[in-house]
Amino acid sequence: MSTKKAIDHLTIRGFKSIKSMDRLKLENLNILIGANGSGKSNFVSYFKMLGNMMAARLQNGTRVQGGANRIVTFGVKETKKIESVIEFFLNEYRFELDPTVDGGFSFSKEELFFDGPMYGPKLIRLGSGHAESKLPEYYLKSSAVSVADHCYSSILSWRVFHFHDTSERAGVLQPSSVKDSAFLWHDASNLSAFLYGIRLRHPTIYEQIISVIRLALPFFDDFVFDPEELPTGEKMLWLLWKQRDSDYVLWPSQLSDGSIRFICLVTALLQPDPPSTILIDEPELGLHPHAITLLAALLRSASQRMQVIVATQSVPLINEFSIDDLIVVEMKDGASTFERKSEADFASWLEDYTIGELWQKNVLGGSPIR
Repeated sequence: MSTKKAIDHLTIRGFKSIKSMDRLKLENLNILIGANGSGKSNFVSYFKMLGNMMAARLQNGTRVQGGANRIVTFGVKETKKIESVIEFFLNEYRFELDPTVDGGFSFSKEELFFDGPMYGPKLIRLGSGHAESKLPEYYLKSSAVSVADHCYSSILSWRVFHFHDTSERAGVLQPSSVKDSAFLWHDASNLSAFLYGIRLRHPTIYEQIISVIRLALPFFDDFVFDPEELPTGEKMLWLLWKQRDSDYVLWPSQLSDGSIRFICLVTALLQPDPPSTILIDEPELGLHPHAITLLAALLRSASQRMQVIVATQSVPLINEFSIDDLIVVEMKDGASTFERKSEADFASWLEDYTIGELWQKNVLGGSPIR
């Protein structure tokens, strides 16, 4: 049985605009809505930081963003540390990060916690003063069913996807190595290799992906996988494709931006061996209304296999969900707030208005209108 777990509750304090978010309840399907600058992207950015921590890239990721002073809420003079607790059923991963004089971070606390009914509470301190997380190292020394395995395997599996870049130089339009097929990269720059691997190892899932793509792109027939061997022996793949009733092979640049993004989304949401949690920022960009309806169905279906977190500003997309699926993000006194709403509280409103209309009218909150 997989030890990868979804998140039950999440606490974040002192990270960017998230001054204090205490035990936010996360369900299988979570749709973040809010105005520009409310903090949705900072929520997604937190998960990027976790990925850097598990890959021993916390310091490098911090430098890329301009140093700790730009990451802690209101700067280091106002906020002395980042604190976080991630709860996975009976397991917890806790950490505190203190800014350092050189603009990086140091762990002032890193802990694991387990509270099983048969075994009682158990606190594991991983130390303090270290620059990179000790969880990966501790995981390697632990058993296959330990609290370290549950926490590390879960966090390591999380994927944050951004499919915004579809310019001529975008990675998804460039060839990828056949060997890069283990998992889909955050920007889908290995999409051709990943799809090729799915077709070889999971042909039924590959056919599902193709079928869904055709629902939004009726002209699309299939991908053409023709590995090109380099002098080094490495095999490279372009995302070549064909139209229906034609044998002429087309280049990925001959797909529209919206078509490329939809293909990336379908692949991410139907992928075999999915991560325990997947995050997608503004998946609606460039999509036709029909494709948005299909996307919503994919998100609902995917939430049965993995935890789905989506940040969006699309009224048509929001209309495809219930209020119970929404997390409303607002900026109050310069800090982000996150609130899950209950559909029962808006029953009378829903007799006359759609969910999107309630958001636009600021009945739900999360609107720039005051």
